[in-house]
Amino acid sequence: MGLAAGAAIAARTRARLANAAARNGVTIANASGNLNLTMAELMRQEKLLESFDLEPNVLTVADGTRILGGVVSGSVDLSTMSGFGQAFPAIAHGARIKIIGGGALLPALALFSAKSDVKTLKDLEGKTVGTGSVGALVYQLTVTLLQKFGVDVAKVRFASVGSSADIFRAVAAGSVDAGAGDVALIDTAAEHPVHFVEHGNMSIELKEYTYQGAWTSDQKIAGERDALVRTLAAYGKLYRLVQNPDSKDVFFRARRAVFPNAPASDHQALWNYIQMYKPCAVNLALSPERLNYMQTLNVGFKVQQEVLPLERVADMSLAADAVKLLDRGTLK
Repeated sequence: MGLAAGAAIAARTRARLANAAARNGVTIANASGNLNLTMAELMRQEKLLESFDLEPNVLTVADGTRILGGVVSGSVDLSTMSGFGQAFPAIAHGARIKIIGGGALLPALALFSAKSDVKTLKDLEGKTVGTGSVGALVYQLTVTLLQKFGVDVAKVRFASVGSSADIFRAVAAGSVDAGAGDVALIDTAAEHPVHFVEHGNMSIELKEYTYQGAWTSDQKIAGERDALVRTLAAYGKLYRLVQNPDSKDVFFRARRAVFPNAPASDHQALWNYIQMYKPCAVNLALSPERLNYMQTLNVGFKVQQEVLPLERVADMSLAADAVKLLDRGTLK
């Protein structure tokens, strides 16, 4: 009996070692932000990447340029939740990278102000608006929103403040007249205290703008396709989980782990936003219309000379394979 028990333990040990050896290491670099930090913690707590035989190393990076550099150099396998507008001009200049899927489809930002004379977007003419650096994601979104509603952006002073969290703090402090913050804060704006600027909800007004996507290098697609597909499948599982009303408890547990000092109203506000807008790409792929919209904006901002052919900038076959794996448990 003792020999049999020892043999069984040895067999289980060999199986565990074999499973560990079969796991694919994957390094993921994603943007920072309240939603992304919560999603990363939810991923970790639920072991979603591990469920697809992956050994993840997930990095949170505030600077999109660093993510681009990591993807191009190969030190990062892919990004699954970050802005990818900068990928198109990089491709135009010879970078061998591809957009391979969607993340957060809707911009999770809104414009706020603490100034009593700023009620509408038009009121921002002659005012100072906090953004990121020229060409950064939050800058592009803010300018696009203002232009949509006929604001003369030449009359707006744009101040480079940093991330959306930095901008929102500057708005609340009154050091800028308006700026972007987490769209979920619309529900709790008075607690900060700021107010929502009319037509400032980018999830409604800029719904064609793909906020975050998944992208990688051609080299990784050629050499590590299986791991990339499994990674996309894990994120598809995350998006389906978080948009399911039954996942509220696990979502709140992840949110409280990341923001232990935040009021319950902030947790509830983000949950309400996700359930109302369903912003995540549960089917992973991005449409040609979404990809071309992003390129057209780049051309308008003069960071890209022309709209590039879709086959040069994107490969949605990995997303299709990931959905098959997620839905049927088979990989082709």
